[in-house]
Amino acid sequence: MALTGRTALLAALGSLPVGILAPSWTGMLAVNAPLSLAILCDYAMAAPVRTLRFTRSGDTSVRLGDGAEVQLTVTNPSGRRLRAQLRDAWPPSSWLPGTEQAASRQRLTVPAGERRRISTTLRPTRRGDRRAARVTVRSYGPLGLAARQGNHEVPWTLRVLPPFTSRKHLPSRLARLRELDGRTSVLTRGEGTEFDSLREYVPGDDTRSIDWRATARQTMVAVRTWRPERDRHILVVLDTGRTSAGRVGDVPRLDAAMDAALLLTALASRAGDRVDLLAYDRRLRAHVQGRPAGDVLSAMVNAMAPLEPELVETDCRGLAAAALARAPRRSLLVLLTSLDAAPIEEGLLPVLSQLTQRHTVLLASVADPHTTAMATRRSTVDGVYEAAAAAQAQAQRRRTADQLRRHGVTVVDATPENLAPALADAYLALKAAGRL
Repeated sequence: MALTGRTALLAALGSLPVGILAPSWTGMLAVNAPLSLAILCDYAMAAPVRTLRFTRSGDTSVRLGDGAEVQLTVTNPSGRRLRAQLRDAWPPSSWLPGTEQAASRQRLTVPAGERRRISTTLRPTRRGDRRAARVTVRSYGPLGLAARQGNHEVPWTLRVLPPFTSRKHLPSRLARLRELDGRTSVLTRGEGTEFDSLREYVPGDDTRSIDWRATARQTMVAVRTWRPERDRHILVVLDTGRTSAGRVGDVPRLDAAMDAALLLTALASRAGDRVDLLAYDRRLRAHVQGRPAGDVLSAMVNAMAPLEPELVETDCRGLAAAALARAPRRSLLVLLTSLDAAPIEEGLLPVLSQLTQRHTVLLASVADPHTTAMATRRSTVDGVYEAAAAAQAQAQRRRTADQLRRHGVTVVDATPENLAPALADAYLALKAAGRL
């Protein structure tokens, strides 16, 4: 039983005149006995809570930053009218800070034998699966003096997907891809390494593209046209080890890497290439393989949604073995990891030759813009020390990148907001050069 504020107010109002005019046990009994009887009657007339039935419907997935609607249907099978206050509990990260109280609590009235539907608006602040905790119902009597209270487990899972903020860069990269493919009205021929067709020579064409055999069979000078390679295999490898947990700005490095991987996937699938995903630290965390071009992006988004950084050192030998097992033929291996010197020198470099012998390797890393800002602060003594530390960190990062390039690795090092377009540009450059 739960007593309401109205009960306390009536008890206080009844006790006040008794305490002033006739302070005695008899007077207190005369006030509290009827009130107690009214409370018991009100409690008995409240609709039972245990017999209520609940069902859920609504959204099962939402992008981070967007809102989701989850409906809860309440059925009252009893013969009494339900006057209730309901709390639909979810994890704290399911709401914007400060909005949980208003969003999770609602009042409703359900006549006997009927049902009502209420809607809960969720706006998650973190990726992953958000599972409903419980539904707490407080059923009030007609006098509003007492209430029955109980909990019900009504399971529901809302998957919070990565936001894919870099999709705004996709139209410009697709335009560059069409230009490479020779499908736009430009004055230069389409670049690439796969033979496409023959056409008549026009002044300004590269004479190295003349097909002399075809010219000998025809009355015109024939020129070969080319297109970028298609149906190439790209394996995106996400390092989910401890270095991916570092926060750059407001997000972990892993989230920025995911955003870049999604833009690359969208671009490569439009270019006719096959894209797979591998997330690894000391064991396999997520895996997408063999999906058609129309489904690969949604499959990757769903696979990335529950990923969280693991506070363990990445097993680079296991990562290389897993990558080679899933890419038996020559592929573009895109490794999204850190450029910190110690993990690279002790972990990646010893196994790098296994990857570069068989594949084209592209390494992308998230740079901290705060380090660049620190390098320019020299107006104070503290600023000079900060600038020196930032310059040392940047120099070490450049040395690590140069070391990787000497092993044939293409390195992309950019801030979180620039990593996705920079990785897409590197992919287009490799495609134009015929290195996929």
